[in-house]
Amino acid sequence: MEIPYLTLTIAIPIAAAILIAFWPRLPASGIKVLSLLATIVPFILSVIVFAGFDRTAGGSMQYAEKVSWIPLINANYALGVDGLSLPFLLLTTFIGFLVILISWKINLRVREYFAWVLLLQASITGVFLATDFLLFFIFWELELIPMYFLISIWGAGRREYSALKYVLYTLLGGAFILAGILILYFATGSLDIVNLINTDLTEVLKTSSLALTFVFFFLGFAIKLPVFPFHTWLPDAHTDAPTAVSVILAGTLLKMGGYAMIRINAAVFPEEALKFAPFILVLAVINVVYGGAITLKQTDIKRLIAYSSISHMGFVLLGIFALGQVSLVGASLQMVSHGVITGLLFAIVGVVMHNTHERSIPKLGGLAQQTPRTAVIFILGGLGAMAVPATSGFIAEVMVFLGAYSSGVVEGIQVFTLICLLGILLAAAYILWTVQRVFFGQPLPRFEGVHDADRVEQAFSVIFIAAMFVIGLYPRIITDVLDSGLKPIAALFGGS
Repeated sequence: MEIPYLTLTIAIPIAAAILIAFWPRLPASGIKVLSLLATIVPFILSVIVFAGFDRTAGGSMQYAEKVSWIPLINANYALGVDGLSLPFLLLTTFIGFLVILISWKINLRVREYFAWVLLLQASITGVFLATDFLLFFIFWELELIPMYFLISIWGAGRREYSALKYVLYTLLGGAFILAGILILYFATGSLDIVNLINTDLTEVLKTSSLALTFVFFFLGFAIKLPVFPFHTWLPDAHTDAPTAVSVILAGTLLKMGGYAMIRINAAVFPEEALKFAPFILVLAVINVVYGGAITLKQTDIKRLIAYSSISHMGFVLLGIFALGQVSLVGASLQMVSHGVITGLLFAIVGVVMHNTHERSIPKLGGLAQQTPRTAVIFILGGLGAMAVPATSGFIAEVMVFLGAYSSGVVEGIQVFTLICLLGILLAAAYILWTVQRVFFGQPLPRFEGVHDADRVEQAFSVIFIAAMFVIGLYPRIITDVLDSGLKPIAALFGGS
């Protein structure tokens, strides 16, 4: 009997969440240890799947699990991984266990906090593994519940407002996605994503209906990525969320949008993707330039990192809708890289905020002398965000730009690519400006004796940094897998 690796990566965190919620005698220390085990085991399972993955299988689903679920509507419990989804499975489980370490100092309502975090981990994992549209949608919407409570209870500032804003935006996106799923289902009678990818939808849907369905899906996913002008929930959610939730949000939750655009918008609707690509590339340029420019204006260190994510997700949008093989691999690698780098930055910003009780950049300064370890960690993360060679950010952005410029699929792609290069300059500007203002300059007397990063904080930071450099120095560990899954999708457009 084969081990259901994929089901276990989802079921173990859910089981642990239920156990934590309903075992009243479990102490806070036991809750944290159990949560750590319930996230380390899925990470180990995902590494096993990654090691056993056949990179020559040509984009087919592997480790597939399929059980009839609701026969009346042809819905199945169906999971699987291919070259596209596997790196995101690895990223999600990797971030998952680090988030537990980042949350180790949580003392407020510990039981509920870790139960919600584990449920959030399971729902995000499910999005990347589901190959049935109904299951995909359930996991997509499920993350909304833990996110709402995690922000509104353990957040700061206008936490209730930010949590509600996140809920409303997510529900709006979910409505668009559900509308797209229903149109496809009524036209084909199928909820099987793989089957729909291999179906010629022009035989069952009018051109106008196909375009409308494409737009519905794109809008739903664009809210999650996020894409301008649907981005305004992100800075608020990041600013007011607890540190670990910001790490999840930046590290894996945003990637649901980019992943779904490739899996559904590009693979299921190739003709519509080609038609709408020029318009979407305009949005990519706005994301990159506007996101980078407004990042420079931020005085809240956490909000600054949040806005930088909007700019970096513009690179992802550029790579996806350049519709070339190299650009698609680059966009996917950029999502993985961004998850690691920005996860690190949010984690270490959380350390700064916890130890100094300050987040306003003008009120910080000279911390490199008082907290040298924290400064080194932030600077290394900043180098990744600036795409310095040897970091994962460098190779990801190189692949996006080279792949987009040479794809030859979308008319005028070279112009879009060249404009997006401004994002690199803007990233260097806001990262260097932040480092200078926060860590250098004259040390402030009120921060005399402030604590530096402790052993746990150093441990999760080193793991993040190691991942950033491993991918940067040996990108094939990820790109070979991505290429196997994205080659069949790129072939739909005939690009390079």
